[in-house]
Amino acid sequence: MIINIPQQVNTAIDILEGAGYKAYVVGGAVRDALMDREPGDWDITCSALPSQVKEAFEGFRIIETGLKHGTVTVIVDGMSLEITTFRIDGGYSDNRHPDSVSFTADVQDDLSRRDFTCNAVAYSPREGFVDPFGGIEDIKSKIIRCVGEPDVRFNEDGLRILRALRFSRVLGFDIDPATAAAVHGNVRLLNGISRERVFSELCKIITFADKSFLEEYSDIFFNIIPELRPEQGCTQNHIRHIFDVWSHTCAAVENAKEDYLIRLAVLLHDIGKPACKTEDEKGVSHFYGHGKAGAGEADEIMRRFRASNKVRNYVVSLVEYHDFVPDKISKKTYKKYLGRFGEEFIRDLFEVRRADVSAQNSAFIEEALEQNRKGLEILEEIIKEASCLTVKDLAVNGNDLTGAGIAPSPEMGRILNRLFDEVISEKIPNEKSVLLSRAKELYINGNS
Repeated sequence: MIINIPQQVNTAIDILEGAGYKAYVVGGAVRDALMDREPGDWDITCSALPSQVKEAFEGFRIIETGLKHGTVTVIVDGMSLEITTFRIDGGYSDNRHPDSVSFTADVQDDLSRRDFTCNAVAYSPREGFVDPFGGIEDIKSKIIRCVGEPDVRFNEDGLRILRALRFSRVLGFDIDPATAAAVHGNVRLLNGISRERVFSELCKIITFADKSFLEEYSDIFFNIIPELRPEQGCTQNHIRHIFDVWSHTCAAVENAKEDYLIRLAVLLHDIGKPACKTEDEKGVSHFYGHGKAGAGEADEIMRRFRASNKVRNYVVSLVEYHDFVPDKISKKTYKKYLGRFGEEFIRDLFEVRRADVSAQNSAFIEEALEQNRKGLEILEEIIKEASCLTVKDLAVNGNDLTGAGIAPSPEMGRILNRLFDEVISEKIPNEKSVLLSRAKELYINGNS
């Protein structure tokens, strides 16, 4: 069995072997090649010390940023290659980073420190595969399994817990039972991981997660986002629902398209429900105002993750407005939403709602999807009309009103807003002459 290696990688291996060193491609590139996936990065591990790597690649552009961990980045024919010396990691007193790194001449020592068997396979075009932990078989069987003792691996680096979940979802692998048990048993280690790193892994995990996976690893998601925990067991005694809030959320995430922003919004869309839950005299559950309440919680969560303002505002707005009834909204309101949020957001809002209603009582799904279709028809009609969506889209501006004898003032702003409201309500056309005539009328009558 061979794998195809880019010419630049072969060149680097040839240079190292020509200088008398052992050299292999390793990690994700080997795994992906074995799965017929296009590798993103090609990493090389070798017996040469960093100083010897630099010497072997004299004349090439070299970046030394990873020297303390034994990594030298070499640019070969435009490709950036990380070349790392075989190494053994010392203890992990912070459950995240090795306290020390020592170099070794044995590639198996290097592979033994890696996280999962699928990432602990090395390959040389001349020697073939080095696979001391059965990684090739686990790749064939689609299994995520820790190298060695799972508890040890996770206590070395708590981020590996999320990496296990991420590899499982992205690659479509199952998690080995012993590794899964250690994931659940070491959830506390996630508390020591930076929120930014947790958020990065979370976005990748939920993009490909299904309902059963989210439920199986509820403890992980509740640790990452404690506000989700009250959803579990929060019943929805309503004709349109068949799950508690958490199971409904898990089903909705599964139904959403594989886009991390939309799936984040769906994961958080009902986070306000437990606090808003009431029951009427018939015992029917209601969750009035849960969209707005959820938006407030989502905002706090996204700030805690240090998400960018753009991502935070987008997700929070999707959560706040997710419970809209699309076929009941007027063209005027759609135009206001389009002017405020843009077309992409409105289409994503429809997608969030589609995922939401698809996770409800099947007897009502078609009705709800028909509401979506009707709402989208209205949206398409507005887009086709190239409608006026903001005050800036009016056929007149402040200079035009000044020329018509309306002095710049707060009153001018109110007149422009009134004109915009009448245009999007289709009371008057967005034509300059009509708008100027109406503006003068409003000015004379005090904008009443």
